[in-house]
Amino acid sequence: MRVLITGGSGFVGQRLCLRLKQAGHRLQVVSRDPDAARSKLPQGADIRRSVLDFVESPPDAIVNLAGEPIAARRWSDEQKNRLIDSRVNVTRDLVILCEQLKQANGKAPGVMVSGSAMGYYGDQGEVEVTEQTPPHDEFAHRLCKRWEDTAREAADFGTRVALLRTGLVLDTGGGSLEKMLTPFKLGLGGRFGSGRQFMPWIHREDLVRSILFLLERDDLEGPFNGSAPHPVTNAEFTRTLARQLHRPAVMPVPAIVLETAFGEMARLLLTGADMRPARLLEAGFEFHFPTLEQALADILGKS
Repeated sequence: MRVLITGGSGFVGQRLCLRLKQAGHRLQVVSRDPDAARSKLPQGADIRRSVLDFVESPPDAIVNLAGEPIAARRWSDEQKNRLIDSRVNVTRDLVILCEQLKQANGKAPGVMVSGSAMGYYGDQGEVEVTEQTPPHDEFAHRLCKRWEDTAREAADFGTRVALLRTGLVLDTGGGSLEKMLTPFKLGLGGRFGSGRQFMPWIHREDLVRSILFLLERDDLEGPFNGSAPHPVTNAEFTRTLARQLHRPAVMPVPAIVLETAFGEMARLLLTGADMRPARLLEAGFEFHFPTLEQALADILGKS
């Protein structure tokens, strides 16, 4: 089938495109810089600048991964608006595409798997979090809710919508782990603040597999937690990573230092949610890397 991917040249998108190509699907990718994207993606990908450029070549399915990195810079009011717009505007274009295809052909894309994040739940302390857990109202939640609410509008045109709330995505070559490795390898790693905050995480391969799972299962819609079944606290993550690297982790970063450096964005590091993938597990999805030890052993063994 033809699969339209936004964010296809990103850390998750590149691996997803590779797996889709290997499975025999045709790739349609949206990128502001097609030439740069072409160098990162499988040969033969149809890369265009706008979602609406695909009206004449209708996709069968959509994966929406677009959005400026949430931790790229301090959260000024301007940056908050940029974070929202980079997600909502592209998602709204996808909904418009579904509407136009429904009107033109009588049929919209069959499914859209749309990205979201663990930030949907806000700070949950030590409460075990499933897809049914009420959110804590804060900026990260409001951002994710607007993103999700926009994606849900595609259902009005007959498109099945699955929302994937991801944790920290771990693998070589990018993502959260890439930023952590250098200080930990130098023996300068340590917990953030108290270290009691939970860090839901997922191996990139399992995240890509979960996206493919949601694309293929016609009976699955609504929110899904895209995280491994065994989340850990920041302190546990720190100890496990240090142990895998055979380094000490004795340099904790006080909360006040993070708050001074990053302002409100420090909440990403100092708060969290004990997020569990209840609906994926109920649907029969099997994680290849259910524990952090397994995931890091695989990732660090490749690096």
